[in-house]
Amino acid sequence: MRADVQQVADGTYLVHGSNTNWVILTEGDAVTLIDTGYPGDREQLLDSLAAVGSSPQAVAAVLITHAHNDHLGSAEFLRATYGTPVQLHEAEVPHARRDFLHQVTVGTVLRNGWRPGVLPWAVHSLRVGGTAHLPVAAPEPFPAVGALDLPGRPVPVHTPGHTRGHTSFHLPDAGVLISGDALVSGHPTSRIRGPQLLPDMFHHERARALASLDILEDLPADVLLPGHGPVHRGPVGQAARRAREHAL
Repeated sequence: MRADVQQVADGTYLVHGSNTNWVILTEGDAVTLIDTGYPGDREQLLDSLAAVGSSPQAVAAVLITHAHNDHLGSAEFLRATYGTPVQLHEAEVPHARRDFLHQVTVGTVLRNGWRPGVLPWAVHSLRVGGTAHLPVAAPEPFPAVGALDLPGRPVPVHTPGHTRGHTSFHLPDAGVLISGDALVSGHPTSRIRGPQLLPDMFHHERARALASLDILEDLPADVLLPGHGPVHRGPVGQAARRAREHAL
């Protein structure tokens, strides 16, 4: 299956993998890659780079919103093969090394198997490496506060709750928010359409995930690129409020 690559702004592309998205930011010949999908999405990941006229050798850095397997999938492959830096929030670095794992357990998934969409999602996740052991050998914390000196000049925004070091990325000049799993617009296990939190079983600390919506609500952006679901256009503040209403 070929990658579904959608240009959403100048030099900004949302890519739909198998149930998970990633983002490519381009600047000349160089790119920033934000998240990498499941391990089984690697062919689509490489195809998406080619689709925007780039290559894995041109990736200046891989930025990871959080170290779950459906976002971390090819990060170590890129680091080990091409020397690509893999950067995360400092609280997420040990998670990427797999010093610990804050990810929904098989037992929790089975207990929620009666919910619509959960079992088909779980089967797919297993097939594409959702439970694989995928440590990043040398993850790095973001080297600076504020905009990173990378294509797209993304600004990391700490949005904990889904994981301890979960980070969204703001593109102020483009009016774009890359929200990872702090705010999504759909998921195979959810019957809600539009801006929402993921179902409770996926969050390490649900209360903090809910509180992080306050952070997102204050960001000036009108294009939301989530970790799951389609692009959402409209004020991100409104999207965050809508997600909070669904969650309460």
